[in-house]
Amino acid sequence: MAKNDAMPPGAGGPDGPDEDEWNVVLDEDFVRGASIHESAAPGPTRTWPLVLGLLLLMGLLALVTLDLTDPSDEEHVTVRPRRTPSAAASPAPAPPASPAADRSMVPQADVFPAEVPDGAGGAFTRVDSKVLPSCAEPASVGPRLAAMLAEGRGCLGGQTALYKDARDNRFEIAVFTLRDPQDTVRVVTGLASAPDDHQLGVQAPPPASGLAALGPGSGLVQSFSGTGRVVVAGLGQWSDGRTADLRELTDRLRPLQRAVDERVERYEGPGAP
Repeated sequence: MAKNDAMPPGAGGPDGPDEDEWNVVLDEDFVRGASIHESAAPGPTRTWPLVLGLLLLMGLLALVTLDLTDPSDEEHVTVRPRRTPSAAASPAPAPPASPAADRSMVPQADVFPAEVPDGAGGAFTRVDSKVLPSCAEPASVGPRLAAMLAEGRGCLGGQTALYKDARDNRFEIAVFTLRDPQDTVRVVTGLASAPDDHQLGVQAPPPASGLAALGPGSGLVQSFSGTGRVVVAGLGQWSDGRTADLRELTDRLRPLQRAVDERVERYEGPGAP
């Protein structure tokens, strides 16, 4: 029998219905009841709608499968492209465990040298040093400083030393070893915010020092620094107790405090014993 290449009535052409009748509408009823029959003599114009229907059906099934296996919201985060975290967005890193956190204070002989150059051709001479009974010793520590040292993880211990220069001006250095290095920043910042709030007690000089006792109204200056777990507080007084030229007195205190800071840094820093 000769093949009939003409399109069947209603299958297309200018008088037939629109070819959209060959487009598959993918709804649930179609998915459940659709069956595909191969035509005995498919016309060339019917092949591409059939292929399109198959592709759309496969796409629908893929979407259904994807919906059933879609990961949870938490998993979504892990598969999204990761951005480089910014400093503001990154969680604050936990403070690293310091190998010095539970170690003792800097040894007395190491933290307070017998002599320190004063930067002007002379030297500071140590006349006394001691370990405080506690970080809240009333004769050496003011109430505000004692409270600050007790906050956080607390204070391991305190030490003080009294120095004099060639003109008998006196300088005191106090070293407080805390248990947490983060507390050092808090204490030093708090002390520096109120420089006129004198929180370091004036130590009476030993009789053999040759230094005269100064009255409670004598002028004094204070300076604060910190390294690792250690807060370093410095105090300076003129030999005659005068309240003038305090800026100059502060400048004279710096070389002594810097020398103690460097010794603390060697003890607290990387590679410390």
